[in-house]
Amino acid sequence: MKSIQFFPATRNESAIFSILIPTWNNIDYVRCCVDSLKKNSKYTHQIIVHVNEGSDGTLDWVKTNQLDYSYSQQNVGVCYGFNAASTLANTEFIILSDDDFYFAPDWDHHLLEEIRKTDQRSFCISGTMIEHSDSRNKCAIAPHDFGKTVQEFDEQKFLIKYSTIPFTDWSGSSWYPLAMPTSMWKLIGGLSVEFSPGMGSDPDMMMKLWNAGVRYYKGVSASRVYHFGSRTTARVKRNNGYRQFLLKWGIANSTFYKYFLRLGESFQADVQPPQGLKFRVAKLKDRLMKIMSSFF
Repeated sequence: MKSIQFFPATRNESAIFSILIPTWNNIDYVRCCVDSLKKNSKYTHQIIVHVNEGSDGTLDWVKTNQLDYSYSQQNVGVCYGFNAASTLANTEFIILSDDDFYFAPDWDHHLLEEIRKTDQRSFCISGTMIEHSDSRNKCAIAPHDFGKTVQEFDEQKFLIKYSTIPFTDWSGSSWYPLAMPTSMWKLIGGLSVEFSPGMGSDPDMMMKLWNAGVRYYKGVSASRVYHFGSRTTARVKRNNGYRQFLLKWGIANSTFYKYFLRLGESFQADVQPPQGLKFRVAKLKDRLMKIMSSFF
């Protein structure tokens, strides 16, 4: 892997969040994402882009827009991408963001209100994705089609409709956009680079946060983004994140999400360590699966 370079912009002391956005030759989407942040945020934020390769004009674009950015000549994946961008963060809270989001008005206000309301010093608080197709993700509002690509996006229709779609706050907070204290991100060492280019790195991060004592994982319905799903991951050779997680932690990521984070359930304050027969059975199955996986 070639070296990663870092290019901080002028520091803005009024910034609330440091928003980390890795991108790989996806200029139409990352431009839409950043434009929406500038148009629809209530507060000022530090926007930090990690540019993988950038041969489609992304590198020139971040320079022209005077954004904080890190840069690698080749695609280093989201683990190195997020970690690299985070080294430039200079606010109290970071936001992990995909590059194919359109941020709805006041998305940041709703997240910050949740942060201010909680008495927790460590937390994960997510916004809620609106998606054009049903992905069976209980944490997303779908299907609500405002355009499957950025070129087809009906921005005016979205701005009229996005806040009227009923949804509730949810547990788990493993989906982006995801807010956490910058100090907590540093404590766990960001994303684990052994999961590069990135499959399985999110549940691994959640497990590291759990082991660091985090118990407040909330998805905020009122904080919304539109998710295009640009399928960047289809262009990379995928690591077997499921197997890596199982061998590292001794349980399947699905077990962790279901029994520890209660992912997708209605939000009910702090989550607690799992108990009960169903969890013990699931854990036993995972142990057997780990033994089998270690031979292949």
